[in-house]
Amino acid sequence: MARAMFEYSKTVLQKVSFNSELFCKELEKAISRLLPYEVDELTIWLKQFTANKPELYICMNLIK
Repeated sequence: MARAMFEYSKTVLQKVSFNSELFCKELEKAISRLLPYEVDELTIWLKQFTANKPELYICMNLIK
C-alpha cells in the first residue's frame, strides 16, 4: 500500500509540473503522506525530474 502512495505521488507531481504553485502544494502533501525512506527516494527522483525545469527548483526547499 505504501509503495502505491509513492507511485501515486510521483504521477501527480508529473501531471502538475506545468504550474510551480500546484507542484509545491502537491509536494507538501506527498511529504506529509509518505514514509521517511520514501521521502528520501522522492528527493532523488525530484532531483532528476527537475533537472531541466528551473521553475520548479524553488519547491525543492520544502524537502529540507
